[in-house]
Amino acid sequence: MKKYLFTVLLLSQVLWILNSCSPKQNSSDLPAGVVSNPNTAEGTYDKDALPAISFEKDFHDFGKLISGEQVTYAFKFKNTGKSLLLISNVSTSCGCTVSSFPKQPIKPGEGATIDVSFDSEGRHGLQAKSITVFSNTQPPTTTLRIQSQVVEPEDIK
Repeated sequence: MKKYLFTVLLLSQVLWILNSCSPKQNSSDLPAGVVSNPNTAEGTYDKDALPAISFEKDFHDFGKLISGEQVTYAFKFKNTGKSLLLISNVSTSCGCTVSSFPKQPIKPGEGATIDVSFDSEGRHGLQAKSITVFSNTQPPTTTLRIQSQVVEPEDIK
């Protein structure tokens, strides 16, 4: 009985490992031909052929918020370059900001938004947060910032 149980456990572990290591096909994966890596061993590249991300503004002040309020802002941007713009990820400086961003390539001349939410629950005083946008531009990161002054309801005058 122990031998049978040991064999079953060993087999299940092997199957679990094999399944977790197999490549998964993601329907949102883009073809490799869409991504252009301009870096070369010589360190030269045609900067004019690259995508470029241009934000209308890279800072937003929500002003004074009552603790517990949730607010959202859409950072508008445009691909001012000459090839497809791909945003691979957007990360935030803390868990209080959540962003959504376009997952599909953005054609030259077209625009979109990166939506950033701030939850002031449990926060007090001046709050300054940063959002880092990772894309196929040079440089590959762009930093956006938000801030607000969080107050208690009784402190509003």
